[in-house]
Amino acid sequence: MGTTQLDAVPEPKYWHLKTVLSDALDSEFAVGEILPNERELAARFGVARATLRQALEQLELEGRLQRRRGVGTTVAPPRFGVDVGSVDQSWPGTPDDAWQTGESEEIAPPANVAEFLGQDTGETVHSVRRTRMTHGQPVATELLYVPESSVPGLPASASAGGAARGREVLRELQRLELAGQERTVELGSARADDARQLDRLPGAPVLVVTTRYVAQGGTTAAVAVSTYRADTCRLTFGDRVPEPVRAASEGAAHESAPRRHRPGARLSRI
Repeated sequence: MGTTQLDAVPEPKYWHLKTVLSDALDSEFAVGEILPNERELAARFGVARATLRQALEQLELEGRLQRRRGVGTTVAPPRFGVDVGSVDQSWPGTPDDAWQTGESEEIAPPANVAEFLGQDTGETVHSVRRTRMTHGQPVATELLYVPESSVPGLPASASAGGAARGREVLRELQRLELAGQERTVELGSARADDARQLDRLPGAPVLVVTTRYVAQGGTTAAVAVSTYRADTCRLTFGDRVPEPVRAASEGAAHESAPRRHRPGARLSRI
């Protein structure tokens, strides 16, 4: 196949290239397959590597590709739904919580979180690091910020730190009466520490969910900043609607239908 001519296309080159690559991913590549390197791809399509990177970054943002440490760029599996807000709102750390509690320490929160909490800049709060696993892989990391005023009865034994301290902070927080939660979602880039925990590269696209926990009286008792992998997660809110019952034969056919065609084919065959 010759190189693809993009000069006459009115839309940006990288956008047209993204469409061409997306079609190839649907028809010729299997989930998990490694794409050729940037030099080969750029030569194949007759574009600068900067243009190619823009197209690949857009496909990663859309969840079609994954950049994996030590592996390269691979075809991503379809996104799966991750529930981030049900009708039954509760404090973090309850028995039905999907998060794993990690280490805890006292830190000064970012300025926007301090403003939510009504704290002065530089004033320390309790922090609890948490991780969310789905299908055996980390899909989100969270930092929960809890001011001293929300957990005045925190036992002295909690000063040792680590996961035990984190569980003590959550246990004490649950003594308050929860009035409600407020959530915001925005697109962001993975910071170095979050990227390391999520097995992503720094700067990879992520979805940042900020949750404000409000206690009775309207005071902000805690703020959680959760960072979700944008390449694998589709965030859902509220109760899940039951799926319609299908005939057994229809369900079996649906489950066995391949998501990609001709696994093992190479991009040179586009």
